[in-house]
Amino acid sequence: MPKNTHKIAIAGVATLGAAAIAFSVVPADAHTTTTDAASLSHVAYRAEPVRDVKAGVTDQLAGASLKMQAIEAKKKAAVDAAAAKKAAAAAAAAKKKAAAAAAEKKAAAERAAKRAAERAASRSVQRVAVQQASVKRVAAKSYSNNLDGWIRESLAIMKKHGIPGSYSGIHRNVMRESSGNPMAINNWDINAINGIPSKGLLQVIPPTFAAYHVPGTSWNIYDPVANITAACNYAADKYGSMDNVDSAY
Repeated sequence: MPKNTHKIAIAGVATLGAAAIAFSVVPADAHTTTTDAASLSHVAYRAEPVRDVKAGVTDQLAGASLKMQAIEAKKKAAVDAAAAKKAAAAAAAAKKKAAAAAAEKKAAAERAAKRAAERAASRSVQRVAVQQASVKRVAAKSYSNNLDGWIRESLAIMKKHGIPGSYSGIHRNVMRESSGNPMAINNWDINAINGIPSKGLLQVIPPTFAAYHVPGTSWNIYDPVANITAACNYAADKYGSMDNVDSAY
């Protein structure tokens, strides 16, 4: 027998012998004890893989939770960014609107100031024209530059053109219509609303002044003599005479 074969045979005999000895010293219920030991050995063998599976599942759940948290955080960041963008756009729009309103307000104020300056300049020019005309008349015919002189000069011109009327009738209507102010203007009645306000001592509207203007008088509607004479010419045509007028005409 070869040497190696001999060693194997000895090892096998030793193993059988050990098994026989172990069997011989086991108690009468050796079958139950042996079975329990084998069962325990089997349980001990399977316990480790269960723990590994449980750890793996736990790790997977933890990973999934982290992923969900990351997704939620990303969504929240996107929502916050969109809200911030919307707020910035609203603020920019409000700022633009406020700037436009301020610019329009400034422009409106400038336009109003310009109109006021133009009106003031126009009144100044008209006043100067009236004063110059009055001075010329006083120098030429020696009429006083006041209501009395204006009425008397108008009566003289009316007489030349056959226009009826008396000093008292003219004076009464002048005081009712303008209180003797040759620069008076009505900016609130229907004529003013229609863009043709009544003007002068007898509050004549421009179309009537132009239609009943008397030759030899000024074409300036604020000129006292021209205004009185044209108004009396109109009253004579509509009412027979200014003396017959006792209210708005």
